[in-house]
Amino acid sequence: MQKLHSNQRMSQIVIHNQTIYLSGQVGAIDEDVSAQTLTCLHKVQELLEEVGSDKSKILSATVWLKSMDDFAEMNVVWDEWFADTQPPARACGESALAHSDLLVEVTVIAAA
Repeated sequence: MQKLHSNQRMSQIVIHNQTIYLSGQVGAIDEDVSAQTLTCLHKVQELLEEVGSDKSKILSATVWLKSMDDFAEMNVVWDEWFADTQPPARACGESALAHSDLLVEVTVIAAA
């Protein structure tokens, strides 16, 4: 098992048995839901590329929205980002996030 970008609370990347687990990725608190979603996905892409994977190898994703009222707007960005590859299995729900101005958080599990 390998853990990268770790601190006392969490690791950004955990690799175990050729499976990559990413911690939740968020955008900037001054961004709208579209921009936060795109920022999350870019962070996911950067982390996956760091360990030799990419978005086509994402197996499962969980999306947390501050409000399900943002579901359609988030999906526009999501659908565009996955337009060139088959999307993963996905769950999406509403949740209080770590900061009151965060609107979306994305976590993924991917193949190495």
